[in-house]
Amino acid sequence: MYFAALLARTEDGWEASDLELDDVESLSDLIDLARSAAVDDDTVVALIEQEDAWFGVIRVDGEEDPRYYVSNASAADRSSYGSMLTKELLGRDEEEDDLDALDLDGTEDGEEEPIAAFTDEDDDADDGVGSGAEPLPAGPLGDPRLLDDLGVGHKELMSLDGDALSEIADALGATEVLEAVR
Repeated sequence: MYFAALLARTEDGWEASDLELDDVESLSDLIDLARSAAVDDDTVVALIEQEDAWFGVIRVDGEEDPRYYVSNASAADRSSYGSMLTKELLGRDEEEDDLDALDLDGTEDGEEEPIAAFTDEDDDADDGVGSGAEPLPAGPLGDPRLLDDLGVGHKELMSLDGDALSEIADALGATEVLEAVR
């Protein structure tokens, strides 16, 4: 089971809305929903979690390219919505971007692709995607710095587990609005 929400930054703080994943057929759809929730092209953070197995964060700032982070790439790649994120982060072809072609119950294993996960040694890197020969990591993938300027440091983000979305919302000052849509 998934939980997903959009947090849109406003002058007065954050506004939350429930993200209905049934309406999302591609990562582009998700990005469009995030942009439509933005107030004056300000920051929108989409949060997705699958039963404490993994969580994903997508940050959209106006018309800039979205930024992505997944807490556990191998677990996420085995789920329909998580595989959308891992495919984007790995630069895989978007020929199967349509969720109708994916296993929606999240039980089918995805293909392993060579990548490099983010480590402290990568502190100067823009994201955790590389071209190493390692298998899909059972750890973080993407840009762990995507929330640094909002109060969630990359080391903190990478150490989160369990109810990570509540901890992220707490650091952003959005706990009450997130709980209202849960």
